[in-house]
Formats: sequence, C-alpha cells, structure tokens
Amino acid sequence: MSDFEQVWEKMVSGQKYDATHPELLRLLMECRKTIRRYNDMAPDDSEGQRSLLRSLLGATGERFQINQPFRCDYGKNISIGEDFFANFNLTILDEAPVTIGANCFIGPNVSIFTACHPLEASERNAMIEWAEPVSIGNGVWIGGGAIILPGVKIGDNCVIGAGAVVTKDVADNTVVAGNPARPIRKL
Repeated sequence: MSDFEQVWEKMVSGQKYDATHPELLRLLMECRKTIRRYNDMAPDDSEGQRSLLRSLLGATGERFQINQPFRCDYGKNISIGEDFFANFNLTILDEAPVTIGANCFIGPNVSIFTACHPLEASERNAMIEWAEPVSIGNGVWIGGGAIILPGVKIGDNCVIGAGAVVTKDVADNTVVAGNPARPIRKL
C-alpha cells in the first residue's frame, strides 16, 4: 500500500491523518475545479449536470437533482439514493463517507460535515484531522439551514427542522429541531 493509500484509508476510516498530504491537496483542488464547472453550468442543462455529478460522486440513483451552487471536498465519498433532491447551497465535507438514502429532500443552505479537528491547538495547527461518517436514511426531509455534524446517523422517515444542529443520532420516524437538535415528536 502506498503512502497516499495509507493516508486515504486513515481519513475514510476515522483515524487521525495529515490533512496536508500533497495527494489529498491535489484531489481537493481537482474536486473544486469540477464543482466550479458544475456550478457554472446552465441551470436548464439538467442532464449535463447529472452526468458531471455522476462522474464526481461515489454513487447516485438514476433520478436526482442538486440545485446550484453545490460544494463538497472529494465527492467520491458521497452516495445518494434514488429521487434525491437538494436545494441551493448544499455543502458536504466528505472526508469520511456520507450516505444518503432514497426519497430524501434537503432544503437550502444545509451543511453536512464529517471532518473533525483536535481541541489541542498544537495538534490542530499541525493539520492533524480525523473524520466520522454520516448516514441519512430513506425518506428524510432536512429543513433549510440545518447542520449535520460528524458521526451522526439519521434514521428513515425523519424530519430535521430548519436551522437544527444535529449532534446526535436520530431514531427512525422522529422530528427533531433546535440547537442542539432534540426530539420533538414521533411520526
């Protein structure tokens, strides 16, 4: 296994890694270039947009839409299910896998984070990071401005209220809201 493959494996598996590895930086820049092309595409070129995203993302359903602008770090660690819809300004920091099920709807200005940074300044300044995967089930609706933090698992058929900061797992068929997000009711 090459030096880079070892760093990549550490990153996607939740171990601490050097975020300044030259190959990681190259991949981040390549993704940014692809995302720029995507965000600059004509809004009515739906098939062209989907084609470009299929080449970037790890897996997609046949039917999906991500409104421009969209941002991500690597793309290849993101999997979205069938009939996925995301409104404007979706940001996914995908250092670890982000898996989103079928029939999910994401409002505008939603952020999904996997990257984690040390509390200790010396370690943080040395660009040491780790990442924790995010999993979102089928039939989930995430309201505008919500933030999903690293390591969170959201079950099937959940509703995440607008502006919620989801710091903990959410059980199937649950509505959560607030900062930090708390269960409001079962569906």
